[in-house]
Amino acid sequence: QVQLVESGGGLVQAGGSLRLSCAASGRIFRSNAMGWFRQAPGKDREFVGAISGSGDNTIYADSVKGRFTISRDNAKNTVYLQMNSLKPEDTAVYYCAADRAPFGVATTRAVDYDYWGQGTQVTVSS
Repeated sequence: QVQLVESGGGLVQAGGSLRLSCAASGRIFRSNAMGWFRQAPGKDREFVGAISGSGDNTIYADSVKGRFTISRDNAKNTVYLQMNSLKPEDTAVYYCAADRAPFGVATTRAVDYDYWGQGTQVTVSS
């Protein structure tokens, strides 16, 4: 069984920063592609960013490009989402997701990810 546990969410003022972590455990390879998604109240879940299994490729949604950065520490089976210059429209529950295949590519599609965390709330006040 694979478990993904997000942490690091909270309340921050606009312009501030947060770093989310996603710790993976269980039968998961350190080379899995990982993604971050978010869901605001009343809206569909949307792609935020992803990192390839090798860690050499990252992709981002246009809405967060230049402000958010994904990284991974394979020794700790942890993926991070550094969020800077936060805006009120970034308020959402943030989820991490993992592809079960090793050395996967970073993708924007939720259906490409097999495992999901429970989510962590990020609230940005204006």
